[in-house]
Amino acid sequence: MVKLYGAGTLYHGPKSIESLKTITGTRAVIVTGHSSTRENGSLQRVCDMLQEKGWVCDVFSGVEPDPSIDTVRKGAAFMQEKQPDWIIGLGGTSSIDAAKAMWVLYEHPELPFETMIKPFAIPALRNKARFVAIPTTSGTGTETTSLAVITDRLKGVKYPIASHELQPDLAIVDGDLCQSMPADVTANTGMDALTHCIEAYVSNVEDNYADAFAKGGIQLIFANLKNAVENPDNLAYRQNMHDASALAGYAFTNSWLGIVHSMAHQMGAIFGIPHGRANALALPNVMRYNAKATDRFDDLAKLMGLSSACEFIKAVENLKKDIHVPASIKEYGIAREDWMKEVHRMAENAHLDVCTSFNPRPATVEDLEKLYIALYEGESVDF
Repeated sequence: MVKLYGAGTLYHGPKSIESLKTITGTRAVIVTGHSSTRENGSLQRVCDMLQEKGWVCDVFSGVEPDPSIDTVRKGAAFMQEKQPDWIIGLGGTSSIDAAKAMWVLYEHPELPFETMIKPFAIPALRNKARFVAIPTTSGTGTETTSLAVITDRLKGVKYPIASHELQPDLAIVDGDLCQSMPADVTANTGMDALTHCIEAYVSNVEDNYADAFAKGGIQLIFANLKNAVENPDNLAYRQNMHDASALAGYAFTNSWLGIVHSMAHQMGAIFGIPHGRANALALPNVMRYNAKATDRFDDLAKLMGLSSACEFIKAVENLKKDIHVPASIKEYGIAREDWMKEVHRMAENAHLDVCTSFNPRPATVEDLEKLYIALYEGESVDF
């Protein structure tokens, strides 16, 4: 018997933010970033809706990209003071992931970070609060997943926190909330969603439901991402990408990810490369690497009307070009000597990442080093 994981309840479509009125409670802490949710009005909309119901709303703002464990601890302390019965992650991935980790320490303040980052080691939640995820970017699908990624700044390592306790009780996937995303953010987050779908489909966990979610997400992304980048005010493209991101989240929370994510976590922690862009950089060569161990890329080629895994990989590379995602670390502006001196450390940390255990082909530290080295010039490698 297999359980299907994902958000407890999901509302999607333009104006689905109104579904927030359906929940019952008395006090919420809203966790958000620095300014975008204030500027686009979504923070005020959420506060107004809850205050109309007589709720008390407290806001913890200023979550940084790649949120740190220090920020998580500050947010958890804020929650201990306010004692909410609902926690609302509002904004991009960083805000929602940070809110998930704050939720853990709000309910279990004694829990060491070292325990949090062990796979599926988080004790039961929902003794004090429940969780709402309202994404304003279309990439990680964190609103439907059992995952949060938190950075230890002292060690320079990103840690995936994996636990089905982290699944939101309510997810709101409203494309109207992400129309202010800049083109580069739309491109990066879209490639993140595509990576989730592809890695979920080829992972070493077989799940028919995850496969269906992954295929549906891939079709939506190829049909809509370029258009969403070029026509940011088109709500249909925005909603389709927002839905694709959520589908990708459902896919990988049931079959997990692989070494693209293991590698990207380190690139973000050490060099500050946005997560979706880091995924996009690593994806084609990792697909070539994994194609030696699975025929599932041929399935995805057929899905897109192509004849082979090679053609599907080329289609991914062409999509990257179409949306102006750099093809190499060099293009990103990082000096070669700086990159090379971190390659071994990144490879070792990526090898220890929980995502690596779900890759369809067992990866060695040496394999990961080779992949990292090829990334600098954007070289195609075959193993």
